[in-house]
Amino acid sequence: MSFATWISPEFQLYIMKDYRRLKTDENSRLSLNWNLNREISKLNYRIHTDAIKDNLIPPKLTPAQVAYTYANEADMLDVVLFGKTAKQWKDDNPIAKGNMRDAATPNQLLVLANLESYNAILVSQGKNQKERMELLRKLALQQLQILQKTSLNNLPKLETRSQKN
Repeated sequence: MSFATWISPEFQLYIMKDYRRLKTDENSRLSLNWNLNREISKLNYRIHTDAIKDNLIPPKLTPAQVAYTYANEADMLDVVLFGKTAKQWKDDNPIAKGNMRDAATPNQLLVLANLESYNAILVSQGKNQKERMELLRKLALQQLQILQKTSLNNLPKLETRSQKN
């Protein structure tokens, strides 16, 4: 930026505007990725809750007991992925807007969507919560490690023609 000022004020202004444009474009792409993963997670939550309704909620529960069952399962997924319940996160982050899942990374949201689907399968298979937590935690760790390794920032760069010559 200093060099651009030395060349001319007009050039500096051009460089500053272009830099802002590039940062805005970068933030837009990151936001789109996060929003897509958040929406996928929300859709898979429906698969998850249907499995809970069909397999874990007996017909004679009160509405409060039903709500507790859903919350307990959501907390289980949060503990598996984030290491704490939604309430614990909120207590740790009292001024944060939204919830823990709103603050999650795109990779965490993608893994969460996968965990919700897998948990629905495990619930349908009759696995108890302890067994499900162990299997889900193993899957979460495996997927987070893979996603971290294959992050867009870690992919090999493509050579341009000028680099080949």
